Amino acid sequence: MKYNVDKEDKYSVFQLQEENLNSLIAPNLKSEFVFLRNEGVRNLIFDLSGVKYVDSSGLSAILTANRLWKGYGSFVLTGIDHPSVQRLIEISRLETILTLMPSLQKSIDYVDTEEIERTLDKEVED
Repeated sequence: MKYNVDKEDKYSVFQLQEENLNSLIAPNLKSEFVFLRNEGVRNLIFDLSGVKYVDSSGLSAILTANRLWKGYGSFVLTGIDHPSVQRLIEISRLETILTLMPSLQKSIDYVDTEEIERTLDKEVED
């Protein structure tokens, strides 16, 4: 599986460099997500801009990441550019569950806003 991880202070961008997110890739992808979460990555932006096809195993990997970051930080999906991937997200109604952003920059802005809100909420609790 080919991918690139760009680690920044407040977030990491995981860019899958495969055209197909399928049953051959999904198990390794899930493992990478678990590794990043255990490593302390608080906010993950998953960039699918190079992906042209996603099957049910790929969706399962995406949902696994969403669960891993729920209540811990933010998980954002971006780069859903290919029509077949867009259609699959719509058909499975995942736009109601996942945080989808139209661009990497909007994803970064979203994560920054979420971090500020979490910081403010924590200050109010203390």
